Amino acid sequence: MQALNFPKYSFRIKNSENRLHIFDVIRKKFVVLQPEEWVRQHVIHYLISTKKYPKSLINIEKQLVVNNLKKRYDIVVFKPNGAIEILVECKSPDIKIDQTTFDQIAQYNYLLKSNYLMVTNGIDHYYCEMDLENEKYRFLKEIPDFSR
Repeated sequence: MQALNFPKYSFRIKNSENRLHIFDVIRKKFVVLQPEEWVRQHVIHYLISTKKYPKSLINIEKQLVVNNLKKRYDIVVFKPNGAIEILVECKSPDIKIDQTTFDQIAQYNYLLKSNYLMVTNGIDHYYCEMDLENEKYRFLKEIPDFSR
């Protein structure tokens, strides 16, 4: 797999039925190792190891309905009170992050009301802090570390 713009993390990888699988510490199971999954697993480890978010506050690939269409978000990080702190959209490293990607996460966030957004293809990372009341955002250098 391609080297990504994240710190080095240790992953459990296995070959099963001639396909590589990576262990997801949140879902507690091996999942097929596709390029987008490689990025998602790096983000998960980044949130846990670097930003110190507890595993118990991280949720992966849950369904939501946007404009009567079933969609799935990549990663959500909750606050201890159950509100959504961070919404993450992961793309494969070969996908250029553009306005379409930001439109996608904005549609998801219209429903989820996250305080922070992260969009990444593993190479380029974009972080935003949301001002939900005024429907504005501002770009950040990175998302905040976990704090109770």
